[in-house]
Amino acid sequence: MTQLHTPKASRNQETGRLSFMRPVSPSSPGARARGGAGDGTSGPLACTFSSVPAPLQTIRRPLLVLSAALSSLALTAPVALAAPTPTPSSSVTPTATPPANMSSVGGARLAMAGTQVNLTSGVPVLPKDVTARSWIVSDAESGAVLAAHNAHWRLPPASTLKMLFADTVMPKFPKTTEHKVVPTDLAGMGAGSSVVPIKEGESYTVHDLWLGVFLRSGNDAVHVLSHMYGGVDKTVADMNTHAEDLQALDTHVVTPDGYDEPGQVSSAYDLTLFARSGLQKKDFREYCSTVSAKFPGETTKQKGKSVRGTFDIRNTNRLLSGDSDVSVYPGIAGVKNGNTTNAGATFTGVAERNGKVLLVTVMNPEKDEHNEVYKEAAKILDWGFQADGKVQPVGELVPPKNVPQASAQPGATASGEAGGDTSTKPTAGGSASAVASEDEGSSGVGIALAVTGGLLVLLAAGVFLVNRRWPLPDLVRRRRP
Repeated sequence: MTQLHTPKASRNQETGRLSFMRPVSPSSPGARARGGAGDGTSGPLACTFSSVPAPLQTIRRPLLVLSAALSSLALTAPVALAAPTPTPSSSVTPTATPPANMSSVGGARLAMAGTQVNLTSGVPVLPKDVTARSWIVSDAESGAVLAAHNAHWRLPPASTLKMLFADTVMPKFPKTTEHKVVPTDLAGMGAGSSVVPIKEGESYTVHDLWLGVFLRSGNDAVHVLSHMYGGVDKTVADMNTHAEDLQALDTHVVTPDGYDEPGQVSSAYDLTLFARSGLQKKDFREYCSTVSAKFPGETTKQKGKSVRGTFDIRNTNRLLSGDSDVSVYPGIAGVKNGNTTNAGATFTGVAERNGKVLLVTVMNPEKDEHNEVYKEAAKILDWGFQADGKVQPVGELVPPKNVPQASAQPGATASGEAGGDTSTKPTAGGSASAVASEDEGSSGVGIALAVTGGLLVLLAAGVFLVNRRWPLPDLVRRRRP
């Protein structure tokens, strides 16, 4: 069994980190936020954008969605009837080939095996050398699925499952909370797990631990946070509940860190939902976009005094941090990568270019080359940025179950802070783009969401589509040194 290990840093990598904002949870007096640049103070935001208006696209996309639905209804109606009724995933064994009919969550086309795309006039052709078993590219704000390949195939997720872990657990604790690690915190980790490393007997802030989760994919950091949350079993149970709330019904969680276990599955579609939900939270956006940070080391005695140093950690997401054979992707802003024996390489990323924000998920490329998952993700993103606004969608990213399908009051947005308040502030979406206040529960299932457009009646059969707009506030661009 092998788990994700930290690759060697490229000799040509840029130092520093992506920064869309300063730390978002205020520090308590005397509290330490050691990892990275976070000191809990507020200040001007660097290189941010608020919700992307994209007025022309906002007008065109409902027409594209409607056109796609009408033109393909005759083809997809039988599939919709034959597709399994969407229910929460139970423990399953991943199949060697994609099932003929998968979940229809997000649209009937997404239930079909193989590549789904509408290559009409003016739409660029898909890259030919994409070998992933499953992938999906979507507009992060409108929710339009631009193209997909076996989007609902249930496969081992590896450490991309940590996105669901973070989205579930992060609202529970202020980032300044400190915890002293005891042996039971680290018990039960799988052999060969990726680690930060975290040491027994040392104290860490929640801020430190989240840096360990996102930058080093540290299973040890996940287990410490899980024990703080109430134990691994409670964490897994709440992750499964949260997945169901997000309508990520292909997912069954067995371990909170994504370590290979029988029955642990997710899908490219579900992983995209986890990323889209997590990106509504400021702290989530901060950690998943951080390139490098200082992490607390072990306490040693020097001249009779206890001294605790730090060491550098660097993000293993190679579209974010770069590598010898992979350049930093323009406009990249996170999210999470993974690699295990059963899952192969997996990756979910978000990037912004010219006012467009796209999400991509790639699972297990067959091509056995170094960093292949990032190379294929970059090619799919390139296609998506060329096609967005031209291609007719093949489906949509659905909202959480508990979100009412009506527009929220304009000008509201969620703080999204880890353990922070949920006060609202103005946003740039206007009346056509509003965000509901995030509802913080013990499992962190509250999601800030924006809804636009209305119900479109399709034919006399009563088929409905909802054009939902979910702005991703304050995503990042790479901060230049």
